[in-house]
Parts: sequence; structure tokens; C-alpha cells
Amino acid sequence: MLRVFSQHPDVEFGALTAHSSAGEPLGIHQPHVRTLADRTILETTASNLAGHDVVVLALPHGASGEIAAQLPPETLVIDCGADHRLADAAAWAEYYGGDHAGTWPYGLPELITGDGTHQRDHLSGVSRIAVPGCNVTAVTLAMQPGVAAGVVNPSDTVAVLAVGYSGAGKSLRTQLLASEGLGAASAYGVGGIHRHIPEILQNLKAAGGTDVRLSFTPTLVPMSRGILATVTAPLVPGTTDDQVRAAWEDAYADEPFVELLPEGQWPTTAATLGANTALLQVAVDKKAGRVVVVAALDNLVKGTAGAALQSMNLALGVPETTGLNVIGVAP
Repeated sequence: MLRVFSQHPDVEFGALTAHSSAGEPLGIHQPHVRTLADRTILETTASNLAGHDVVVLALPHGASGEIAAQLPPETLVIDCGADHRLADAAAWAEYYGGDHAGTWPYGLPELITGDGTHQRDHLSGVSRIAVPGCNVTAVTLAMQPGVAAGVVNPSDTVAVLAVGYSGAGKSLRTQLLASEGLGAASAYGVGGIHRHIPEILQNLKAAGGTDVRLSFTPTLVPMSRGILATVTAPLVPGTTDDQVRAAWEDAYADEPFVELLPEGQWPTTAATLGANTALLQVAVDKKAGRVVVVAALDNLVKGTAGAALQSMNLALGVPETTGLNVIGVAP
């Protein structure tokens, strides 16, 4: 968040807060953020966050709601956690447990909202924003054009994702050690239990899906960051290849950060690293009768921090692309 927001010409950093690292210089924990390395980390409390125009929260689920409730309504609060993403309290209880903190305006500007509008149209002037999950962004951007155009049947949507290790956070766990992860790929959240599933279903329904069912399997692969999502769904009978491609072309023709690649060119995570870019390709598997979409993005930028900044721009009436980069750092 600090790296991405530091590229915005109008951003000035106030309090930098955390929990276990409070009282220490930021440079000990995030040495790459050189311009802020000597700043002292404060404790995450409502009093330390008071008085700011914008507050960005990146807390474990269940913690953001309590802090946000203590901040004044005129403060723009951007939650990168899960607390305010879901509209269905029952889905929150099933996948996260505990009390639902409420639903905030959703921070995926490109989300098709089913009535000819996009989510960006609903972000102007808001004071609360819920940033999507990174896997959610990849799967939503991959499949929503087909759902909105009626060229796929979303009742049999299958998504398999290759996810970099930063998607699992920074906690010290055996399966996240380099000695365990390098040279290995391992699935997690298998069998319909991953917490991003209800959010993806929510988005595809917003895009126009009525009967939406999803098989979702993420896999950790030995790269530090990035998501490569392969998403498939049955082709609606009678739909031509040209109609399929046109659905994705039309959906993203004017999007500054989402691009459908030329036919025959397939996305790679390397092309999106460090950028607020999502790259896609779509194909029809005639023998299987399915549409196949591959999407690549940086889980920490377009998947989180870039989406937060993009949404902040819209909320504050700043040009949407301000401070955001589309050029990756490959190789």
C-alpha cells in the first residue's frame, strides 16, 4: 500500500500503524519503502487514525469493523480486509464466522453491475470502500463479460488459480518456508471452503448471472507474487467464436487497467508485476463445449493496493488513473 500510494502526486502520509511492530521504525519491516524508512510505527487505534482525510485498513478479518466504527463518517475509510465485502450476512457467518460488520461500497471499479453500469459509477463521493479479495478480482474479471453478454452458462463455472506466496500473508508457517515451497505446487482451500467463493458468486450475480455455481481451487506456486487464473464455463449453444471474443472486447475496450490480449497471445504474471494491470485471453474449447479464460494480475497491486488507490481516486473525484502504473517490471 505504501509503495503504490507513494506514486500518487496528491498523497501525503500521516500515521503509519500496526500491532506487533508498533514503536519500531518502518524501515526494519519494509526496507524497500525508503522515503518512509525512518518513520515510527504507531499502534493501530482509532485515536491514532483520527484527523486523517483517508484511512486505509489492512487488518485480519473481524478487526476492521471495530476500528472503522470509531472513525467519523466524513473520513474516507478503505478496508483491504474482508469485513465489509459481502452483502449476505449468512455467507459471512458460514465462511468467516462471527458477526457481520455490514456492507460497504465495493472497490472493483470494473465490475459490471448488470444494468449497463459499472461499479465505478457507484463510488463517487462515498466515504467507505471495501477492497475485493485478490483471487476474486482475477476470477471476476475473467468471467464477468461472458456472464453479462449471455454467452456462457455460469452454473458450471470452474476456476483454478496459480497464486504466489505473498497471497498467503507474512505469517511464519512451515508450508510457507522457502525450503518447503520452492520446487513445489500445493493446493489449498479445496472443496468449496475458500473464503473468496461467496464474493465471486456475489460479483457474477451482479454481472447478470442468475444460477451461478463455482468450483474454485487455488494452488500455491513458487513465485513471490502474482495470480494466473484459468476460468472455464459452458458455452451457450449456438454462440459463435466471434460472439465470444466480442463479449470480452466490448467489456474491456475502454478500461484503462484491464486488457484483452491479441488472439494467440496468452497472459503471464511476469507482465503484470508491480502494475495495476490485468491481462486476459479468451478461447473456445469446441470439443469440451466450454469457454476458457486466462487472467493474470499482481495480487498485491491490481489485487489489493492498486484497487484501493483506483477506488480512492473515484471516491474523491480525482482522475481514476492518477498515480497508477500499467507497466510491469518483467523480467
